[in-house]
Amino acid sequence: MNIGFIGLGNMGGPMALNLIKAGYELTVYDVRREAAAEHVSLGATWTASAADCAAQSDTLITMLPGPRQVEAVMRQVTPPEGTTWIDMSTSAPDTARRFDVPKLDAPVSGMAKGAIAGTLQIFVGGPAELYQRHRPVLEAMGDPERIFHVGPEGAGYTVKLMINLLWFTHLVATTEVLTMGMKAGVDLETLRTSLAASPACSNFLANDVLSVLRHGDYDDSFAMALACKDLGLAVDVGRDVGVPVELSALVEQIYRRGRARYGDLAGEMSPMRLYEDLAGVELRTGGTR
Repeated sequence: MNIGFIGLGNMGGPMALNLIKAGYELTVYDVRREAAAEHVSLGATWTASAADCAAQSDTLITMLPGPRQVEAVMRQVTPPEGTTWIDMSTSAPDTARRFDVPKLDAPVSGMAKGAIAGTLQIFVGGPAELYQRHRPVLEAMGDPERIFHVGPEGAGYTVKLMINLLWFTHLVATTEVLTMGMKAGVDLETLRTSLAASPACSNFLANDVLSVLRHGDYDDSFAMALACKDLGLAVDVGRDVGVPVELSALVEQIYRRGRARYGDLAGEMSPMRLYEDLAGVELRTGGTR
């Protein structure tokens, strides 16, 4: 099987490397040729365009920032008859439906460290037969126990958007609670430990928030520009299916405010920094400012 891989960024780059290490023959393309240097050194073939990459592929994988980029690439390519397109981008549910090729939408979760380790969660939408045929390819990039066929075409995109929406909502709610409690005089770690032992606990509160509380790390491996893109797509899903999304829309606006203040490339946990600045505290174990 010859796999074409388009998009060698923070996520796509290591995902493609894991495919090479698993023994797959890869043809690669990215707008930055230097992004493919390691892949080529390991035996991948560089192509000068997305169209050339697709033309040499039995399976075409795209890992791009969002719907606009996915559509721009797919309008340039003509995959050979029988080629399966697997879009692993976080995108809009109707994106894949605009192109008449056999396809799976298979967005991922697990951040850059999961892409490097090959332990990504993968949520796959599309025909069950295509999913089963390409599962070995997916297993080269993800944790076999956390690769799920979640439904028909578009379902993978939807599940991923709902995951990101809920995580961002947990971040905003947790930050607001920790900031209030700390300003009211409760020790930050005591407050977090108490919440984590209660019915209000979440994985974010128990684990993810610690990167900020202990290390001041707002996770710049995933930029605010991408977080705002995902939130916008999630809110659009609500609009399209007729579900009121007042809370989701508010979380989106808080993220957009953080993006405006700290920039497109600021880390995805930067809304915590926004609350810190507005309240005049630093959410670190034992510290205020």
